[in-house]
Amino acid sequence: MYKRLAKKMCDEIQERLPLSPKVVEAMSSVNREIFVPPAFAHLSYQINALPMVDSQWISSPLTVAQVTEYLAPNGGDSVLEIGCGSGYQAMVLSKMFRRVFSIERIDKLLCEAKDRFRALQVHNIFVKLDDGQRGWAEYAPFDAILFSACAREIPQAIINQLEDGGVIVAPMFEGGRQIIKRFRKSRGGLDKGESLGECLFVDVQNGIMR
Repeated sequence: MYKRLAKKMCDEIQERLPLSPKVVEAMSSVNREIFVPPAFAHLSYQINALPMVDSQWISSPLTVAQVTEYLAPNGGDSVLEIGCGSGYQAMVLSKMFRRVFSIERIDKLLCEAKDRFRALQVHNIFVKLDDGQRGWAEYAPFDAILFSACAREIPQAIINQLEDGGVIVAPMFEGGRQIIKRFRKSRGGLDKGESLGECLFVDVQNGIMR
């Protein structure tokens, strides 16, 4: 049942944004209803962001499709996500990458995401409670890094953990707006980045919340 709804959702997204076949396949194979609060289950496949706990939001499917397409339309070996949230974005990435490493700073959200991954018997998503701005050095370097919250800058620790030639996609504050930006790493540093459109994410926060 969910695959038909997910496919219809992808068709609606593609009316606004062309998607690579691998992104469509990944988005179509995830039951989004599992990742939204029960009260909003009937809205799971609409292209809207939905509220969670602690003033957090599960990104709209359109936004998830956008950042996934910008990040790695052909997938890869390993990806780091900063801001696990509901786990929906990580689940989509798990269909495209061999290993997904996702960091969440809010303990309640992390526990809920872990329960979902366990119920779905997903074995290639690894999560931890931490300030995502520190990254996950033990498993670096990563082919790609995704910020699922809006940043004012890319921390040097994150740049250091990206493979040379790799990509960072991050919502960034720019001129009073939030802009999705894509950076590429070359010779140890990031380029100036390219702007890929406006967005609306919660802000990156320091520390952890138990």
